[in-house]
Amino acid sequence: MERTASAPVILAPSVLAADFGRLAAHTTEALDAGAEWLHIDVMDGHFVPNISFGAPVMRGLRAMAEERNVPLDVHLMIEEPDRYLKDFAEAGAALITVHEEACPHLHRTVQAIHDLGCRAGVAVNPATPLVTLEEIAPDLDLVLIMSVNPGFGGQAFIESAVDKVRRCRQMLGGMGSRALIEVDGGVTPDNTPALLRAGADVLVAGSAVFRGDVAANVQAFRQSAASAGRQVA
Repeated sequence: MERTASAPVILAPSVLAADFGRLAAHTTEALDAGAEWLHIDVMDGHFVPNISFGAPVMRGLRAMAEERNVPLDVHLMIEEPDRYLKDFAEAGAALITVHEEACPHLHRTVQAIHDLGCRAGVAVNPATPLVTLEEIAPDLDLVLIMSVNPGFGGQAFIESAVDKVRRCRQMLGGMGSRALIEVDGGVTPDNTPALLRAGADVLVAGSAVFRGDVAANVQAFRQSAASAGRQVA
């Protein structure tokens, strides 16, 4: 099911790729250029082989995000995410995404996210089949398709993710779900048209936004989206 130009594309720069020495200024550049969300990748060194940051860093961005009405899109690549949901909600998360692979009681976790007043997403790793989401999909606000194996920025895009997005769109459409589809990992202006035609709504990009001229990079995503008949929101 292809998306039409009436379905806007959300560009969500990954803060993990920003310059932490000037984090607020660097992320502001992306927002000034037209990015819609800020994506917060949280890693614990257990679920994935890397450590990033936690709720205190988010709190440092919260005032700027609230002033601009920019959602903080939190992606928890951590074990036992239920222990930290409240911390991230209180730090300003608008949307919290957990991994299917990390949640033995996924429905309970999703309900807890909603009870905290946040939108709920579930991510699946490249080797995790979409069938694992069939029962929880009606309760979701977002499905995150990982297009790299999580843990490090700058990895090469896994091409089979395009078909996975297409199948996810068909699955959600078949059950009448209005959940957004987000793609994270190796997303660039080059693979953007294929992802959007497959049905993606939210593009997470780290290096492709923050490396070099941020405004020019965001404009490249805009032009790429337009070539697929979609517009960045």
